Amino acid sequence: MPTDRVTESLLLPELRLVDSSFEHDGEIELDVDKTSAFEVCPKCATPSRSVYDHRVVSIHDAPVRSRQVRLRVRKRRFSCRPCGKPFTEPVGGIRKGARHTERYRKSVLWACENFSSLKDVRRAYRCSSGFLYTTLYAELERRRRTRIYPWPKVVGIDEHFFRRENGFPRFVSVLVDYKGRRVMELVNGRSGPELEAALALIPGRENVRYVVLDLSDPFKRFTQSFFPNAQLVADKFHVLRLLNPAINRYRKAITGDRRSLPIRRLLLRSGHRLHHAERYAVERWLELYPQLQELYLCKEALHRFYRTRGFDRAAEALTWLTDQMARSAIPEIQTLRRTLMRWRREVLAYFKSGLTNGRTEGFNNKAKLVKKRAYGYRSFENYRLRLLNACA
Repeated sequence: MPTDRVTESLLLPELRLVDSSFEHDGEIELDVDKTSAFEVCPKCATPSRSVYDHRVVSIHDAPVRSRQVRLRVRKRRFSCRPCGKPFTEPVGGIRKGARHTERYRKSVLWACENFSSLKDVRRAYRCSSGFLYTTLYAELERRRRTRIYPWPKVVGIDEHFFRRENGFPRFVSVLVDYKGRRVMELVNGRSGPELEAALALIPGRENVRYVVLDLSDPFKRFTQSFFPNAQLVADKFHVLRLLNPAINRYRKAITGDRRSLPIRRLLLRSGHRLHHAERYAVERWLELYPQLQELYLCKEALHRFYRTRGFDRAAEALTWLTDQMARSAIPEIQTLRRTLMRWRREVLAYFKSGLTNGRTEGFNNKAKLVKKRAYGYRSFENYRLRLLNACA
């Protein structure tokens, strides 16, 4: 019969439809009971047929075509004679003590992943915020635990802004499995003790051979002590942009802070990528401003250094570059020289490994999207679970 097929699709196994009704708000209410002849005592595992009472329990079930479904289950109370303890019959598909079915919970989790916001999920499924958050983040934690594995061979580490606390910015550190293309862990903070405390339980630190990082001294000290067999690699992008703030500052003193000015974009781009006419215009304009010209030529020399082929030739080129910088009287160039000399080993490691932190920066962009979608997070643990599952 068609009615029987519809009933089978709506009801849980072993449940029988007694009556049905429609509420004024479109909710479907089904009165059901269980059809089993006996139940097994959960304490002594003895079958019991002695029913002494009934109780009606209201259960949320998965919606049908956007209509809420509520099951009014008439449960039997059994008395177990061997152990003398009463018990209520269980219903398959409903956890003990729960007021919702498992398929309702799965439907809510599906909506959390596909709806634009949790507020829309709460309105569509008519559930409380407490149930929604508890269900969602318990499932995200369960999924996270299934993906725990030892440290990989290549790890990327970087930081990004999380939120402000008492007027001060709070940053989080993200560690990326470079070859696995996923976020390995997220740590609340960027200092060495905070990182060590959060990452100590992950096994296999000796497996790491390369750690790609920006020019951050706290990250450098942490990785040197935490990953004993790893070679540190300074990110190429962060090295190339070291002079950009100084070039912008000198240029603003000449032209003002006009973001639409063409020279602003041309100065920050690599001269190797400019057209001949653009390169000629930049060179003629810089002849009027010797200090800015010197900064620009130093920036171009840094770009040429990264186009060097081979480790030995790169080491010679870096030595020559820092020697040339020593002749300059501009403070920003002297600062750059000291930075390159302090990070010399990590900068040259790029020419052996060819690794950059671009993949980690890509996950930082995903982190911004996760925060924007939720209009920010107050709880770091919720943010951590969201990002780990979004970048799995």
